[in-house]
Amino acid sequence: MKDKKRHSTFAVYFYINKHKIKKNGRCTIMGRISINAGIARFSTKIDIQPDAWDVKNGKVNGKKRQTTKINPTLDLLARKISFHYEDILEKQGYVTAELVKNVLNGIGEKPDTLLKLFAEHNEEFKSRIGINRVKTTYYLYTLSYRHLAAFIRQKYTTNDIALRKLNPSFIDAYDFYLRIEKQMAQNSIAIHIIILKKMIKRAIRQGTLKSNPFYAYALEQPEKKCRHLKADDIEKIMQVHIPSKRVCHTRDMFVFSCFTGLAYRDLRNLSEKHLQTGEDGGKWLCFKRQKTNTICNVRLLEIPRLIIEKYRNERKSDKLFNTVTFSCLSDNLKKISQLCRIEPITFHQARHNFGTHITLSQGVPIETVSKMMGHHSITTTQIYAKITNQKVNEDMKQLAERLTGRYTVFEDAKEAR
Repeated sequence: MKDKKRHSTFAVYFYINKHKIKKNGRCTIMGRISINAGIARFSTKIDIQPDAWDVKNGKVNGKKRQTTKINPTLDLLARKISFHYEDILEKQGYVTAELVKNVLNGIGEKPDTLLKLFAEHNEEFKSRIGINRVKTTYYLYTLSYRHLAAFIRQKYTTNDIALRKLNPSFIDAYDFYLRIEKQMAQNSIAIHIIILKKMIKRAIRQGTLKSNPFYAYALEQPEKKCRHLKADDIEKIMQVHIPSKRVCHTRDMFVFSCFTGLAYRDLRNLSEKHLQTGEDGGKWLCFKRQKTNTICNVRLLEIPRLIIEKYRNERKSDKLFNTVTFSCLSDNLKKISQLCRIEPITFHQARHNFGTHITLSQGVPIETVSKMMGHHSITTTQIYAKITNQKVNEDMKQLAERLTGRYTVFEDAKEAR
């Protein structure tokens, strides 16, 4: 059977393999779908006697009762395959033998529109929360889904768009929408564009897209900056009097992270099992970073050791600290900023403080810092080193200003001529 109208090489053929005869002497009728150079084979699950098969016509011989049943069944199956071929080609703009076979078997009939694909991804992601995914990332995906849905409604006056209709102008328009309509900063735009491109890769893996329609799109990457505090601001945070016990606890967690480089999620997961004693008797934090799954070994300095001891008697489990929710933590950090009369701070800045002030600025080799912070690549750590060099330059400028006019060059008296 061939379809000359849509694709000259599309064909469906039925055959039996006489070399694979079952114990009862029968053979299974097999089907072969060929599209261009691609071939996909499948079983019809119909068995016959080998001598009853007409190899030339791909049908059962004779006028027996089994013939009147089998041949119409094969004809119906061929028509189903042709229908699936036409349907996939219409929806996706291209078709392969494997795609037709999968749909025929009820396998892998994947979403052919962008938002359906995105929703499928989010549902899968949600089912993995608590196993190898976290809620905060899931919320980011749902937010990105809403932005994309709003853009499609506004731009195309429809509730979804077919994957095969995506083109370079789509992603350019989405970039413009996020930048102008939503007034997003470049970092936020980059996050949502990266998520969109992830959905496209998913469609390619599923076979619903043949190639990446955004392959030529170049994402504008903002220069990565290290967001550490000034040394004086860290000192203010450590010394300020805080009447609220809850806010004081947040300050201590922030300071603990400043001297260990832990992100909030890793701090929350810390337990007694992560405390190790080194060969020299020193205390270490040994844990696997949740974000990158890398092993981190951080030697405990005096201040984090004191903070651990301070809250030892308040533990409700084997966790080192009774941590509050991230939103509560953020609210407390705003109060601390106000008490210290400094710019608003975030908890993640503590990690930057560790990379800059506590380690690199004090001469700790960048390779050591990279390992302690759980970076996959030393390139990430070099961001901190770049800022450190800038800090050295700023400090030397301040020193030059303080020394101006304080010293003069000694000159020998000139001999009289």
